[in-house]
Amino acid sequence: MPESQATPEELFRDRRRLLAGLAVGTAAAVAAGCGMLPKPMPPASPSEDDPSANLYPAKRNPRYVLDRAVSEEKLVTAFNNFFEFSGDKRLAREAQVLQIRPWKVTIDGLVEKPMTLDIDTLLRKLPIEERLYRHRCVEAWAMAVPWSGIPLKSFVDYARPLGSARYLRMETFLDRVRIPRQRQVWFPWPYVEGLTLAEATNELAFLSTGAYGKPLAKQNGSPLRLTVPWKYGFKSVKSIVRFTFTDTRPVSFWERMDRNEYGFWANVNPAVPHPRWSQETETMLGTGEDFPTQLYNGYGEYVADLYRGLEAERLFT
Repeated sequence: MPESQATPEELFRDRRRLLAGLAVGTAAAVAAGCGMLPKPMPPASPSEDDPSANLYPAKRNPRYVLDRAVSEEKLVTAFNNFFEFSGDKRLAREAQVLQIRPWKVTIDGLVEKPMTLDIDTLLRKLPIEERLYRHRCVEAWAMAVPWSGIPLKSFVDYARPLGSARYLRMETFLDRVRIPRQRQVWFPWPYVEGLTLAEATNELAFLSTGAYGKPLAKQNGSPLRLTVPWKYGFKSVKSIVRFTFTDTRPVSFWERMDRNEYGFWANVNPAVPHPRWSQETETMLGTGEDFPTQLYNGYGEYVADLYRGLEAERLFT
């Protein structure tokens, strides 16, 4: 939905009208994004050189394989969600305003020693590898990407959380000067997501810093984003600036927007529909090929044990 068709500001001040407007907007996005994927526009070129470029391509970890072809880079970098810049998925040009250097990352909360460090210092302290992962959007489109980055467990070990920490809260940038949408007060900026420590230290959890053998494009969440392939894509917070270890479950951006549709866990399950559409199948970006959706996005052997004893929780919405 173009920005010009967004609900006027005065209507957003009413919470019920906000949710109604979002329902319409999301339905339009789903119509565009599920089953009839439009041809994406080419991404804009980066506005600045990335000093981490010599770290790529990273060595591929052969443990993680795909059941389908890797999606074309030109599609993945031109069609995705990054809500800070647009409700439309063709946001590559808008995202070039993101300033990725200097970029500071803060580690705080229940840790032995809170710290703030430069992204390039962090990238050289922890090993970078490449992994092939599938990504499943809650809107039922999918892609397969060669991500480069840091196993999240390695990052957690580096942060040295206290024994009382149970969750990892992640927060994206807040830049109301450069990013007009972050001046829209009806959205709960900054974008926040969270994992349990058990999820964060699972071998699949990954901090992506690159893709396709090069630093991550701005529109895909540069310079640091979460990738958790067994969950719906809205869990994968982009352009992270803060990691907080806590004993309190974080309330995410989309939970604050509409907790009836977007919960904390957000694990993929074909048998549990979204309130407004089925999750039984998914459509591959670019090819239009439909696949049956798999429980935990096909990664159940790695993560199913994380949720034993939690059957009373809403694990799949």
